[in-house]
Amino acid sequence: MSRIEYDKEAFLKELLGIPSVNGADSERNIAVFIRDYLVSCGLAASLQEIDSRHANVVAVLEGETQETVVWNGHLDTVPYGKREEWDTDPSAPVKKDGRYYARGASDMKAGLAGLVWTLGNMKRQGHVPRQTIYFCATCDEEKGGLGARYLLTSKFLERRPSLLLIGEPTGCMPGIVQKGCIWLKFILHGRTSHGAYPQNGVNALEYGIDIFQRLKERIQKYTNDILGHSTAQISMAKGGIAPNMTPDEAEFVVDIRTVPGLTIEMILEWCGELIETCQKKTEGILRVKMRVENSRRVVAIEEDNEWLHRLEAELQQEGIEPKRTGIHFFTDASVLTEDMPQLPVLLFGPGEASMAHRPNEYVELKKYFTFISILNKLF
Repeated sequence: MSRIEYDKEAFLKELLGIPSVNGADSERNIAVFIRDYLVSCGLAASLQEIDSRHANVVAVLEGETQETVVWNGHLDTVPYGKREEWDTDPSAPVKKDGRYYARGASDMKAGLAGLVWTLGNMKRQGHVPRQTIYFCATCDEEKGGLGARYLLTSKFLERRPSLLLIGEPTGCMPGIVQKGCIWLKFILHGRTSHGAYPQNGVNALEYGIDIFQRLKERIQKYTNDILGHSTAQISMAKGGIAPNMTPDEAEFVVDIRTVPGLTIEMILEWCGELIETCQKKTEGILRVKMRVENSRRVVAIEEDNEWLHRLEAELQQEGIEPKRTGIHFFTDASVLTEDMPQLPVLLFGPGEASMAHRPNEYVELKKYFTFISILNKLF
């Protein structure tokens, strides 16, 4: 394959222009583009085909030692949302005032572009890093983590790495902790009655809300210095028959975001207790089913980790005072570390977490260039 030439800004623009909305576009297309680019740079890169629309990209840059590190970014983006809330076309990158605007600019195509371009440039320049770099671009991160889970089963990461670097948006600050995420679906069956005689029924909606409120109170007691409180909210709900009837069925989903110290095992135990209490109140008439729709573990790095200190030192060399930060949403780190819970994870990328999933999403070119500069110095 002939070499595909891009400078780092042109590469970012090209990547932003490839649609990869989760559930709408084929993420395989952007995977093929990245694979072809890395191969043109001389790297051993390949696709991990999952289905006709989903694929991962994997590549290896051999280092001087047996030590390995992993670079990861995800291929997909969330939907554009209401296009009338955008000042530009979210599917086409626009440069303005030192920024690129497009869906995925912050979350996380800028981080992905920086990783890919840097890896390819290292190979082109003949740079041999101290550690062997395993690169993986994963699909379906914004939903089920299909790509990350496939990567685990592929045994691509057989050699235990000393670091997992994920280019998620941290504004070029060191991200040291990531909230966990649990989605719980509750299905409640009670007994209907005339609205004028609620005492003759068992209101599935009210009991569901009671379970949720008591669960939320417990969850919010857990806090973290960087991430703040654990949170819980009802994100989907349905129920009710008519305005004058006691609802005998209800269904709702609870979105829970956890901080260190709060585990899914604790939450499931609490749910069991709360459900049992409500069922006793109704003498067994109320029936509740609950299932886990999604579970992502908390991810963190030790504050005395050598990689963290090295990153902070390099930022200072760039004239940037590092401020440790965290990410409130889940990343593929929660999947990729399932079999290696002690693996240090650094969240570090040029995008802004505050711009993720929002209209007029952007990335600052200056931070994108800084990100690439830091990668070259760290590895």
